[in-house]
Order: sequence, then structure tokens, then C-alpha cells
Amino acid sequence: MNVLNQSFGDKWAMYNGDCVEVLKGIPDNSVDFSIFSPPFASLYTYSNSEHDMGNVKDEEEFLQMFDFLVEQLARVLKPGRNISIHCMNLPTSKTRDGYIGIKDFRGDLIRAFQKHGFIYHSEVVIWKDPVIAMQRTKALGLLHKQLVKDSAMSRQGIPDYLVTMKKAGDNAEPIAGELDHYAGDEDFKSTGRLSIDLWQRYASPVWMDINPSDTLQYASARDEKDERHICPLQLSVIHRALQLWSNPDDVVLSPFGGIGSEGYESLKCGRKYIGIELKESYYNQAVRNLQNVELEIKNDAKNGSLFGDEI
Repeated sequence: MNVLNQSFGDKWAMYNGDCVEVLKGIPDNSVDFSIFSPPFASLYTYSNSEHDMGNVKDEEEFLQMFDFLVEQLARVLKPGRNISIHCMNLPTSKTRDGYIGIKDFRGDLIRAFQKHGFIYHSEVVIWKDPVIAMQRTKALGLLHKQLVKDSAMSRQGIPDYLVTMKKAGDNAEPIAGELDHYAGDEDFKSTGRLSIDLWQRYASPVWMDINPSDTLQYASARDEKDERHICPLQLSVIHRALQLWSNPDDVVLSPFGGIGSEGYESLKCGRKYIGIELKESYYNQAVRNLQNVELEIKNDAKNGSLFGDEI
């Protein structure tokens, strides 16, 4: 296994290296579920490494590199199991692309998985506040002054998506049982049919109740020297995916481990975790986060409390 650094805990392993190369050392059909947020093509550049999929000139080059990853994911994932990808469509710019519009990045990812035999299984739209997006990006199409000037250029905000792809074949270990707790910040009131009420909320094609600040870099104590992840995945999104598509003690994989968000929630939910991260500073922060949550779980068990009850 070609790695720069590696760290291990009781139920987790974190590798610092190229995700494609590291995955070559993972056995066939050994992963139960995978969830991750890939680099958004060339929208953000995380490092100057030639192995960084975000360090590309355009979407075409990104998809060429991403194809090698999907090939490995198809090999290591168990038949009948799922991969959830957090993504968004990409805004274009006049300077970089020659026009102002939106690129179908979400569709590109779906087609990349279908090429390797995956089934387009499910997706949910994650609502984002267009006012916040306007304030942060100053996107022409979101400005009210553009609406007044010429609304032909006005557009809606760009949401996030959680796209889930299924590997063909029969699932040998059913993910069975009722939902027993709600993942999210909003007050949730059950009618007395808890699992049914939760499922009706989770089954919605649009999740309106995801707090954009519900991320690991806000949830965990951080020193000033710690580097912030550019676009970490919300913990409640990860948690819901784990509830829906994995069993306790299942192996959860993230090939773009970042600061360890998927691993943090996996351990809290009683799963095992394999994370891979190319950027050393993110890898180091992920290891600290995984060690901290592992210690919290052990302390809670020692004190006789169930960690899951707090979720």
C-alpha cells in the first residue's frame, strides 16, 4: 500500500496518500458503504500535488483522474451496497469559461459511476440559502440589482446534492431495523410512530433542515494553527446516510477523508472507518479528530452512558 503516513485506532485507519494507490491495497468486496465529498473539479485547488484531483486545468482532466478512483471503488465495495457522493453543480465564469452559466458536474459524476456498472440509486437536494450564497460569492445571477437591470441573467441558487450509487448484485447482509433517532439540529416531534415519522422526513427529495454550520470544524475544538477545510460535509448529512445505508460494525470508506468528518460520524454511529487523505495538514487534523472521538466514546462507555443517546 503506497502511503506517506498512516495511523490506526481500535475501529479506524487513516492513510496519508493518493486515494487510488491506497485503495489498490484494500481487498475486493470488503467495504460496506462509502460516503465522501470529492474535489469539485477545478473549482478549488487544495494542493499543488500532481496527485490532487482538484489540481487540474478543467473538468475533463478531473474526470479522467476520477475514473481511476471509481474503478477501485467498484472493486472494493460489496455487491448490492451503496456509495453516497456529496456534490454540487459548478458555476462558470466569463474569464475562465467564456460564458456565465452552470456546468452539470453532478451529472458527470453519475455517468462516471454508471460507466463502471453502478446503478443510479437515489439523490436528495440539500437546500442552501441563496442570500448567504449571494453575500459570499457576489454571483451576478443572485444579485437583486441584476433582477432590476435585466432578469434574463437572474437565476436560482445552487444547492448541494447527496447522490447515491449502488453496486450491482444482491446485498448479502440486509440493513434491517427501524430508525430510532433523528439526525439534525431542528426540533423534531414524533406523532408516536417514530420510525415512520423519521422515514417520511428522510425520504423527502429535498432536505430543508440541514444546518450548513453543522460541520466537524465547528463541532470540534480547534487551535489557531489548524487549517480549515474549504467545504466540509455536514455531520447530519453523513449521519443520515449511515442510518439509511449501513449496519453497526460495517466498514465505511472515505477516499477524500479531509479533516475526518465521515470517520467522526462513523465511529459515533458504531461503524468502522477507513479514511484516505492526500493533504498532510488535513490528514493530521483528521487523525486528531478520530483520536478525540474515540476517547470520548471510551469515556462515555466507562461512565455507563450510551454515546448514541446524545446524537
